[in-house]
Amino acid sequence: MTTTVLGTHILFAIMLFAFSVVATFVVLKLKILDEPNQRSSHDRPTPSTGGMAIFATCACGFTVVWFVGDEVRLSKQNLIGFAVAACVISVIGLFDDLKKLKTFQIKLLGQIAAAMVLLASGIVFSQVPLPFVGQIQLGWVGYPLTVIWLVAMTNIFNFMDGLNGLAGGVAVAVAAFLCAVTYLEGSFFVYILCYILVASSAGFLVYNFPRPRLFMGDVGSQFLGFSFAAIAIIAAEIDTSRTSLLVVPLLFFNFIFDTMFTLCRRLFNGENITQAHRGHLYQLLNQIGWSHVRVSILHFFMTISQGVGTLFLIRCEPQQQVLVFLPFLILQTVYAVLVIGGARRMGILHSPIRS
Repeated sequence: MTTTVLGTHILFAIMLFAFSVVATFVVLKLKILDEPNQRSSHDRPTPSTGGMAIFATCACGFTVVWFVGDEVRLSKQNLIGFAVAACVISVIGLFDDLKKLKTFQIKLLGQIAAAMVLLASGIVFSQVPLPFVGQIQLGWVGYPLTVIWLVAMTNIFNFMDGLNGLAGGVAVAVAAFLCAVTYLEGSFFVYILCYILVASSAGFLVYNFPRPRLFMGDVGSQFLGFSFAAIAIIAAEIDTSRTSLLVVPLLFFNFIFDTMFTLCRRLFNGENITQAHRGHLYQLLNQIGWSHVRVSILHFFMTISQGVGTLFLIRCEPQQQVLVFLPFLILQTVYAVLVIGGARRMGILHSPIRS
């Protein structure tokens, strides 16, 4: 890529950031309030649906991607499928923000519908890397696995959107590292998508961190989670970079670990996992006494360290790439033990009593 072309991309990203700032300000003035509930970490009604600005900015950027689609070797079928699926997941999130869907099952059906749109366009897993084995072909198993991956990442990102700047800041960091990794690996399409996500999320973050003037809402968290999951497939299966499928899971490892650890702990304790709660590790850390800003900054550093890990991962042989996860697994385990211990000492959590 020439200096002129790179400069054009940087200028376009700056313009998108400015657009996102303005769009977020407009959404703020709509005063669509989020009322506190059992899961909330805020205690008073706060403007929400800031994710509408993120989606609007990405939509503008994606329009440009549409016109360079032929150059980046992505079919119109793939482009349309990604765009329609992103719209579907955003509408579901917005409807939930405005009407508060009564059951998780309704939201889940909508997420599956968005995933099916993506499958219909040909964006699907065909192979996955296994430790000490390398790439294995999935065949028809790739279809249900793709749906599970898309729905899981959509909800993981949504669950972790609970403190000022946490989801937005991590989205900026993940998109920035993914932009760098795919660029180094020869990508063009995913590289553009990623800096669009950086600009869109950063513009929103101006109003969300450190002081929360508005929240992202489900319209933003579901859109971002779904988009990152879809980009992981596109980068690995379709884009010119053929970036390892493990890059996105590593970038989001702190989010994935927190969600899976919390899910397993609640199942072990016999809790209703579909009920709203404040039992995530990041929420417990906040209840122990860490401020929203401190918890979010901690996760920023976690994400940055995982981003550095991806730079090592892409230089490993496929059968060895999973080994890069080990130091981060150890760090997250230590983090979980410390947080759970602190929460129990303060009486926030109690050791499960088994009959």
